[in-house]
Amino acid sequence: MKLPFKRGDVLEQVRVEDLTTEGHGIARVDRAVLFIEGAAPGDLVNVQVYRTKKNYGEAKIVELLETSADRTTPRCAHFGTCGGCKLQHIVYERQLAFKQKLVTDAFERIGKVEFPELLPILGSAEVFAYRNRLDYAAADRRWLTAEEIASGEPISSPGLGFHIPGRFDKILDITTCHLQDNRSNTIRNSIKEYAVKHGLEFFNPVSQEGFLRNVIVRSTSTGEWMVIIVFKKEQEKERIGLLEHVRDSFPEITSLLYIINEKRNDTIFDQDVVCFSGRDHILEEMEGLTFKISAKSFYQTNSHQAYALYRITRDFAGLTGAENVYDLYTGTGTIAQFVAKAAKHVAGIDYVDDAIADAGINAANNKIDNVAFVAGDLKDAFNNDFIAKNGLPDVIITDPPRSGMHPDVVQKILELKPVRIVYVSCNPTTQARDIQLLSTDYRIEKIQPVDMFPHTTHVENVVLLQRIV
Repeated sequence: MKLPFKRGDVLEQVRVEDLTTEGHGIARVDRAVLFIEGAAPGDLVNVQVYRTKKNYGEAKIVELLETSADRTTPRCAHFGTCGGCKLQHIVYERQLAFKQKLVTDAFERIGKVEFPELLPILGSAEVFAYRNRLDYAAADRRWLTAEEIASGEPISSPGLGFHIPGRFDKILDITTCHLQDNRSNTIRNSIKEYAVKHGLEFFNPVSQEGFLRNVIVRSTSTGEWMVIIVFKKEQEKERIGLLEHVRDSFPEITSLLYIINEKRNDTIFDQDVVCFSGRDHILEEMEGLTFKISAKSFYQTNSHQAYALYRITRDFAGLTGAENVYDLYTGTGTIAQFVAKAAKHVAGIDYVDDAIADAGINAANNKIDNVAFVAGDLKDAFNNDFIAKNGLPDVIITDPPRSGMHPDVVQKILELKPVRIVYVSCNPTTQARDIQLLSTDYRIEKIQPVDMFPHTTHVENVVLLQRIV
């Protein structure tokens, strides 16, 4: 159909009906779909179209005429530019309803299998300062906001913050992020101030030149802090100066690490991590268990909500003490050890060597002797040798990355025929896709969404699958 609007048009009296999976408002203009940034369902707005595609348009609000009952004032000064908290302008109760619908839609649209009514989504007790990790990127020229450009006096200066959505080369300088304890802001701002004062080169992601590249701040519910500073190249005097400044300014940092990353991408999994001061890890605690987390180890980003997520996972597994359990994508073995006391044996597997090393250390420290861990890419390492060593599984728990499980892994699960599968996912779309493949032999018993990331469009989801007899 021909769109009834074009780029640059101002459309008046547009009523917002719903939200997209990306958190944009959805409206219809003469039956044509319009996606509106920063809109809330129920808003009445005047908008300007900035992009058109074959079947839809994209617009920004130029005037808010009527305010939705679901709308609230965002706490963050960076809202609308950062892109990280796309739902911060919507009351939390409505955010939860939106995420519940996301899961339902994914299973209806992608899974296309019968499923029971979803259990009510489990909201987060804390909607700010809930994250235990934030990753910041440096840039020699920070992103200028529309207001700064309109002022006529744009200032080119370095930045340390978050990538602008969809732009690897553009960094928004962050003054305050409300998603982690405020000490994270204090540490990041101090690093930037020191770097500017001492003339340290900020990284240029296009030319791949510069010195200061990334800063990663991690924390635990036990009060430990890890800071990882990533440099593009070795400049010993400058590196030591910055690290000493951080060490001396923040005695609460229990693990200060650095990496020299000369690659084009920011991933650190293939890089050497050097401990400058303190330990090379931090410690998290859950239900009397202690977990070592090193620089490359994955740990759920919301520590308190992770505890709820793991309790649900253990409950869905229905363990009696007689079951052999596989924990796929085990990471540092958190789930494996969390369920071990209710199982006969648990075998975990993950592709990150450092995470598996931590898993083994954690199990030893926690005096858990009925677990075993293997490192390797699951599509290769989840093989007959693994099965021969660990026995056939009665229950499989799987918690893959956003991309879901490799088809070979799905096929291997079908071959093994466990009685139950507990599928934990941060992406209901790929989860529903995988479960559709498993549906030849399994039916869905329970679906429990869990909100790990308030103000974002992300939702964690736990599904119990029972083998069809």
